[in-house]
Amino acid sequence: MKGGHFAISSFLSGVRTADAKSMPEGNITLDQRAAETLGGATRFPTLALGSESGIHGGCLMSWTRSGTRVPPLSTPRELFRKLFVTDGAADIGASLDRLDLKGSILDAVQGDAKSLQRHLGQRDKEKLDEYFTSVRDVEKQIELRRKWAHVPKPDPKIAEPENKDFVSDLPVMYDLIALALQTDSTRIATFEIGGDFEASAFDLKSSYHALSHHGMREESIAALVKMERYQVEQFARFLAKLKSIEDGAGTLLDHSMVLFGSGMGNANSHTNSNLPIIFAGGGFKHGEHKAYPATGLGRQTLCNLYLSMLHRFGAEVKTFGTSTGTLTGLA
Repeated sequence: MKGGHFAISSFLSGVRTADAKSMPEGNITLDQRAAETLGGATRFPTLALGSESGIHGGCLMSWTRSGTRVPPLSTPRELFRKLFVTDGAADIGASLDRLDLKGSILDAVQGDAKSLQRHLGQRDKEKLDEYFTSVRDVEKQIELRRKWAHVPKPDPKIAEPENKDFVSDLPVMYDLIALALQTDSTRIATFEIGGDFEASAFDLKSSYHALSHHGMREESIAALVKMERYQVEQFARFLAKLKSIEDGAGTLLDHSMVLFGSGMGNANSHTNSNLPIIFAGGGFKHGEHKAYPATGLGRQTLCNLYLSMLHRFGAEVKTFGTSTGTLTGLA
């Protein structure tokens, strides 16, 4: 895939937003496709986490089937309250009233739209179909919220965290993701570490984004390595935490697929091929480095890994994004 920064939003879909209309399932991302198999099994079908600031306008990690960006939760406190703070009876009642109102509005608007559909040309009908898809997404969300409205949220047995800065908050966010999985509040989470990751926290003058365009300067590369080593260390700590949590016959890591990577193979030259990917857990065989040809026989698209993950998750799908099959050599 080509597109530099503009292809980053395709990391979990394999499909650029501009190309979505030509694809059977649009640019739906891996997390959202997996969530479709769960129904209302968990309070939160997915959790999207990341920053809403930064040079490229914030988190662009998750996209629905209708091509709508899923806005992320940005701070530990916001995530903690969503997961573990149960509303009082009055708040629940008010929330249900709002859901009823939204449902009534959707019914009315959808009725008008169906009446209008008979008088439209093909292109306008396609746009209207996109609208209906969005309406169905909202209807599912309303139904799910009603289902869980009176179910108490789990007690995490930890105090509500404070918000500091994105760098300091990184391990806290990982801890909360682990708790969300452990309490079965969700089974799917995405977490984007964006270009606004503060270099000042490492006593560096240049920004994370500027350092990624290092121009092969040794001092810039050294600074970038310092920042990204911290990110990898926190990811390793997250894996260790999942491995320490007993989950029936095994650990939470045994029963969780964990993907860590980037939508750029080389940010300095804006290339979107040969992506660095770490894949852990899920009962697969690990502990080795797999290198696939960038072109020709044996070339593998990242969507092949995603298709393998969806199969392990229980989704009955034949393709995903630009997949050509499941990932070869994955056991």
